[in-house]
Amino acid sequence: MFPVELPGTRARTLMWVPEQEIEQAALKQLRNIAALKWVHGVRVMPDVHLGKGATVGSVIAMRDAVAPAAVGVDIGCGMESVETDLTAADLPDNLHSLRSRIEAAVPVGFHAHPDPVDVARLGAEFADSHGAAARATRGWTEFWRSFDALDPAVHARESKAHKQMGSLGGGNHFIEVCLDERDTVWILLHSGSRNIGKELAERHMTVAGSLPHNRDLPDRDLAVFLSGTPEMDAYRRDLTWAQEYAARNRAVMLSLVCRAVRDEFAERPVRFQTPISCHHNYVAEELIDGVPMLVTRKGAIRAGSGDLGLIPGSMGTRSYVVRGKGNPDSFQSASHGAGRRMSRTAAKRQFTIADLIAQTEGVESRKDAGVVDEIPAAYKDIDQVIAAQRDLVEVVATLRQVLCVKG
Repeated sequence: MFPVELPGTRARTLMWVPEQEIEQAALKQLRNIAALKWVHGVRVMPDVHLGKGATVGSVIAMRDAVAPAAVGVDIGCGMESVETDLTAADLPDNLHSLRSRIEAAVPVGFHAHPDPVDVARLGAEFADSHGAAARATRGWTEFWRSFDALDPAVHARESKAHKQMGSLGGGNHFIEVCLDERDTVWILLHSGSRNIGKELAERHMTVAGSLPHNRDLPDRDLAVFLSGTPEMDAYRRDLTWAQEYAARNRAVMLSLVCRAVRDEFAERPVRFQTPISCHHNYVAEELIDGVPMLVTRKGAIRAGSGDLGLIPGSMGTRSYVVRGKGNPDSFQSASHGAGRRMSRTAAKRQFTIADLIAQTEGVESRKDAGVVDEIPAAYKDIDQVIAAQRDLVEVVATLRQVLCVKG
């Protein structure tokens, strides 16, 4: 059945969703993207929906060019997960205490740590049992030393960036405790590069929009940088740093959550497997159809042969651990989640707190007006999204959440 081709595009555009199921505004975005002369091809994931400039759920291969909007403002946003040796039988009937402990360990929303996380101490705590802490601490000093090389417009944000390292943010970002088919406990989280990534992205989008070669674009938000120019070099430098910040942020957070879990179950040692981590807003240099390309995945994960990935649903459904099949038709990509089927504003108009309570029954989570826009009904059916891409990934584990922390 899939892929299907989107008609009327300059660059070939293959989709893992029927055209009639995509909103008209998103279809227009896809055609605008495919019209850019630098674009080799566009691939559309089953969670596709309207974004700024470029659709969320799109994979774009470009020759010697990158559009910052095709990455998104939350550079490096992605997922991290780890399997524990806990089971459902180890969990108490009431998980409120564990949720409170996690919320005390990881700032959410606009909040940050009062002081930067001591990653050296965190790494020492998990030296033998948790790879996330090791990844976070490796090259820590060198990473922060490179902050001075970033765009001068963000230099005053260094202290804030330090304190936001290991924090969740808001919107669709989350921390979950889940159970797989064997009732094994997993920790799953979703976050990105926080305010520093957003500021870098917006700064470079402004610069791109001012360049002469972008004057006649079908959408000004699709302004591109060209290889071999100082503007592209500056963007790639800051982009790479922000992607690393996002990965380190998730690793620090996961270590903090693991520590909270370990403290909650202090009567027994808790062991953690090797974490799974994946970006879904990023740029990579890859061979596409045998030619070197700059590939942007905005709301999409790499699904190369054997690659492990994470595809979440919503706060009341399921998430999936998957293994990529390396399908070249999709540029070796898969969806990043269920994808929204309605805007946040529409969800707030349509649903109530009572609806949220009903749709998150059995999940220890916030159930108030502040997260109604994250209600499960605002998202596409995750099971249908997974079924649509069975030629892209195979399911390794199905996770159902029992606890969800939202910003």
